[in-house]
Amino acid sequence: MIKKIQTLLFAMVILPLSASFAGAPVAPNPAAPQIAASSYILVDFDSGIVVAEGNPDERLPPASITKLMTSYVLFNELASGNVKLEDEVLISERAWRMVGSRSFIEVNTRVPVEALLRGMIVQSGNDAAVALAEHVAGSEEVFAQMMNQYAQKLGMYNTNYTNSTGLPDPELYTTSRDIATLAAAMIRNFPEYYRWYSEKEYTYNNITQHNRNRLLWRDETVDGLKTGHTEAAGYCLAASAKRGDMRLISVVLGTRSENVRAQETSKLLNYGFRFFESHQLYPAGHVVTQNRVWKGSEKELAIGVQQPLNVLVPRGRYENLVATSHLTTPIVAPITAGTALGEVEIRLNNEVIATQTLVAMQDVPAGSLWRRLVDALLMLIWG
Repeated sequence: MIKKIQTLLFAMVILPLSASFAGAPVAPNPAAPQIAASSYILVDFDSGIVVAEGNPDERLPPASITKLMTSYVLFNELASGNVKLEDEVLISERAWRMVGSRSFIEVNTRVPVEALLRGMIVQSGNDAAVALAEHVAGSEEVFAQMMNQYAQKLGMYNTNYTNSTGLPDPELYTTSRDIATLAAAMIRNFPEYYRWYSEKEYTYNNITQHNRNRLLWRDETVDGLKTGHTEAAGYCLAASAKRGDMRLISVVLGTRSENVRAQETSKLLNYGFRFFESHQLYPAGHVVTQNRVWKGSEKELAIGVQQPLNVLVPRGRYENLVATSHLTTPIVAPITAGTALGEVEIRLNNEVIATQTLVAMQDVPAGSLWRRLVDALLMLIWG
């Protein structure tokens, strides 16, 4: 079992250890490989823990990885009911004339939103991206404002969008960390649409084009996300893979070729899966401990987590985890469910690797006058 600490101010925490790891030999834990990219990051999806990074906050042009945010905005519009997959989009001359990657949509025709989305996601169509932006916001310029608003909500503070395509612009930039944040939000919030990122090809207007993400052919565990390339950005790739219950997100920016971006992404993913393991310590709504509540209608209060608590640890180190619950005491009624009462802290080798707020899991109204008087006296005696 995971180690535990208990004092008068700490709550006992016991976490079961999977039998498949109990007593297993500790595997080597080498440093991350050198990655031939201007910027890169590897993140565990469930915990958000960074496995490896290099210049992750350097602002760089993202090229067509920009379209991740274009699709994220569309997915939100679909979820809110403002847009429907079957909506017919009138293709403007501006969208039709877009240079670079194209879906080969025709001017003044009407194309369903779903076809445009898949054309943008699989074929990286700039024409489809502009058509979608104009359909949602009236113009690409206004749509770019929406993109930036969503970026701010997600905490992508080193990102600025000026268009929906990723075509070069000196004011268009992002970071590998921000892209990983966006990728995680997309996978978490829109799994029903994220599946399109695993499509290897898409046919529109009798023209079949292949997904430029080579890892979809090389690694069956890779199920998205997006490539990008311009002269200024170099060759870029945001990718995600799931092996067993563990998902990793990788971003490499500024590599020198299509092959290199795929190769360096594989190096990152293989390193993460080989030398680390992901565990959920508590599911959402899990009761971590029971604690004395004073002056209430009940004497004990269930305290737990509202959100899942996940950790990433080197393989074979799960048994070395130590969990400590720090509670604000005394706890005095009335208490409302959801009230923050402290935090649980997870340590590995004396280093904090995760924390989670602990909250009241139930309402505890004030007790009777007699209960309040007795508890007030006891609190004075016991200090």
